[in-house]
Amino acid sequence: MNSYAPPIKRLITAFTGFPGIGEKTAARMVNHIVQISEENAVAMAKCIIDVKTEIKLCSICFNLAEGELCEICKGKATRDEHSICVVEDTDTLITIEESGAYTGLYHVLHGAVSPLDGIGPDNLKIKELLTRIANNNNIVEIIVATNPTVSGEATALLLTHLLNDRNIKISRLALGIPVGVDIRYTDKMTIGKALEFRRSF
Repeated sequence: MNSYAPPIKRLITAFTGFPGIGEKTAARMVNHIVQISEENAVAMAKCIIDVKTEIKLCSICFNLAEGELCEICKGKATRDEHSICVVEDTDTLITIEESGAYTGLYHVLHGAVSPLDGIGPDNLKIKELLTRIANNNNIVEIIVATNPTVSGEATALLLTHLLNDRNIKISRLALGIPVGVDIRYTDKMTIGKALEFRRSF
């Protein structure tokens, strides 16, 4: 990277801070920015600033929002208000929402319990979830959609424990073999989860 001019070096270094972006990819991105018009580059920079200054957390579900409420909570009159899908992050919320298979409400925890990383229940939006459920008699099901990782499983168990004494159905997003995958080439953990969450026809 020594052959680049200092401003280019700094921007390449900035881009390598993004997840999954290595130095070569960052250099291609910077090369693109060098070639576009100054007007387009300024517009791109403004978009970044706008995201930092205008986006906050929804006061209800903690999804990303422009203003007090996110688009989903703004339109909750058109959604099934009897269920809340609990996710670790906003990316997961978007993935589930874009599947079109779920029309209920959401709650974003912004992480998962991970004592080794210093992340406990108080670092997540768990208290807010419990308060939300306590203040809403319409909720009949909580769908726990945390990731199938050690921390995700620990978070799911914690939520189950905290909600166990409430008259609410608690379900876990099914885990197992993806559609179109040959069972012979599936790893042991996935096979185990598929057997654990098996269902009858």
